Amino acid sequence: MDDFIGRRNLIAPERLRELTRRSDWKGAVQTLSHFGAIGVTGTGLWLSWGSWWAAPWFVLHGMLLNYLFAAQHECNHYTAFRTRWVNDVVNRITAFVLLYPRSYERWFHFEHHRHTQDWDRDPELMNRKPFTLSSYLLYLVGVSYWWNLLARLARNARGKVSGDYLTGAQRRHVALEARWHIAGYVVVAAVSVAFESWMAVTLWLAPMLSTKVLHQVQNLTEHTGITHEPDTVHNTRTIATWPILRWMGWNMQYHTAHHTYPAVPFHRLPELHAELERQLGYAPPTVGYLAFQRRFITELARSPESVAGASEIHPRIERAA
Repeated sequence: MDDFIGRRNLIAPERLRELTRRSDWKGAVQTLSHFGAIGVTGTGLWLSWGSWWAAPWFVLHGMLLNYLFAAQHECNHYTAFRTRWVNDVVNRITAFVLLYPRSYERWFHFEHHRHTQDWDRDPELMNRKPFTLSSYLLYLVGVSYWWNLLARLARNARGKVSGDYLTGAQRRHVALEARWHIAGYVVVAAVSVAFESWMAVTLWLAPMLSTKVLHQVQNLTEHTGITHEPDTVHNTRTIATWPILRWMGWNMQYHTAHHTYPAVPFHRLPELHAELERQLGYAPPTVGYLAFQRRFITELARSPESVAGASEIHPRIERAA
């Protein structure tokens, strides 16, 4: 990804080449552990269904399903695995589960990297107005997220594909891809009806749709309300959190590092983050999930989101003598 607004010449080329090495083994361990955890929580949910014990299994299962977006995202960058086609296979699977077709998301996301925080060209911003308190809360809990995603899937299937950054061939591909997704969901629904089974709802749709807020706290913390200047060191946040959540998010909490050098695979992001801090001499904007939510919701209670965003303090890093 050469056409993006990250930093150049900040890290030595030989060190960057080392950091960008992909690994089939690392990708396999991460992918299998994530899907394995989903298998465990899904089994727990199925066996406890109808009792109060189902509630914690339901929440954890839904959270793991939503965080499959991290796998889809990594595969979109072709950094999850060294073998290119394996990225595509895993990407298609996660895209189907998440109701978010792979190719459309990949091209959408590429534009987000090219024009991060640009109201006129970053599609994550072009598709919305500055948040008010009500619009933010609806997006945070997932109501408007799922509505917009499903409405777009339906529009794309009808051939009404938006996005000036897409070529004619890409638009046709997106439309066909959306139709295949919908056909797949119809098959799942038909099989469920034929076997009088609620499994798809119990183990997939209900937990995933209703726990989106647990994933949105990350999505919204990464860029919301921060400066819109074209520099990923300033317009992208790093999220301070527990190791278990970094595992679940495929290290995407090191989001400043990822946006600044998007070719670096997920398992090298902690090293890249440390290298970035060493070279900069200060820490990028960093905040916890809940700390950001408290701060931003308080700001929205006073006034709508600022179009300019806000610059955040970069703490100096004290170097050892």
